[in-house]
Amino acid sequence: MGQQDFALAEFLWYLFLMHKAKKKIKIGVLRGGLSCEHKVSLKTGESVLANLSDKYEKYDIVINSDGQWYLNGIVSSPQAALASVDLIFNALHGNYGEDGKIQQLFTLAKVPYTGSKVMASALGMNKMLAREAFQKDGLKVPEGIIIDSSEKFNNHLEHFLKRLAPAWVVKPNSSGSSMGVSIINKFNDLQKAIKKAAKFSREILIEGKIEGREAACGVVENFKGKKYFALPVIEIIPPKKNKFFDYNAKYGGKSQEICPAEFSSEITKKIQEMAIKAHKAIGCRHYSCTNFIVSKKEIYVLEINTLPGLTDESLLPKALKTIRVSYSDFLIHLVKLGLTD
Repeated sequence: MGQQDFALAEFLWYLFLMHKAKKKIKIGVLRGGLSCEHKVSLKTGESVLANLSDKYEKYDIVINSDGQWYLNGIVSSPQAALASVDLIFNALHGNYGEDGKIQQLFTLAKVPYTGSKVMASALGMNKMLAREAFQKDGLKVPEGIIIDSSEKFNNHLEHFLKRLAPAWVVKPNSSGSSMGVSIINKFNDLQKAIKKAAKFSREILIEGKIEGREAACGVVENFKGKKYFALPVIEIIPPKKNKFFDYNAKYGGKSQEICPAEFSSEITKKIQEMAIKAHKAIGCRHYSCTNFIVSKKEIYVLEINTLPGLTDESLLPKALKTIRVSYSDFLIHLVKLGLTD
């Protein structure tokens, strides 16, 4: 090869490298799924797609309620969809979305993804196991008992309920968006509440209801110069017709979500510290949101969400707005975390 040919080849190689460097990172936004939170996930994914920077090449990956995958509206296999992107932005919710199962699929496909890994996802989705992890790290949780919905009442359950003054909270052990949750005041209403929760999970968690103010606090990793950054605390006041922050209160747009919450600086700081502690207790990654009840004497952890909703009604975008962080910049941050962690 002559000197001129060599120089030409070198120049062409340089152009190739420059072209490759300018190629957009391919982000697959995965939404829908098989859980009862299918519709919420579609909204989260839609919101992510709308706000994700155009510097990325965006792919809309939908799993319909029958389990069929679609890549930009065309029927696809999971393998083909995952192989088409550089990163999965996981916008799924509920079972097969944030319980560790889909995370196992990502791992096998060797595709990076946003959100917590397999073990933390499984722990976060199982309310009883998450409670145990919280307690181990010194966090206070309401008294509770786990039962199998197929079993008849036993003396242990009766003893637990009689030891606590009504009311009781009956909830599926593995579900989100407050699906299947009941608050009851009479022992005679227990069977009906268990039947309702059993539609979403075989295992049922029954807790003593704590009277107090509902709050939530998000945590973001490697954000604003901190390894674990606690977002402003949000106080949640459901409409009077709702007994608690149930599905309709969450997504009906009528709940008051005060951000920053009007707690004392001392309580606010404690909630933020507890949110970080809960995040670390189950090994969350990238971001999370923890729910609390603030009673007159104590602050209780209720549960943690390892893939918080990102719809227009969701809490995290509102907390970010309070500290003047745009939704788009937050998504860029999560993408960077997913690609580097």
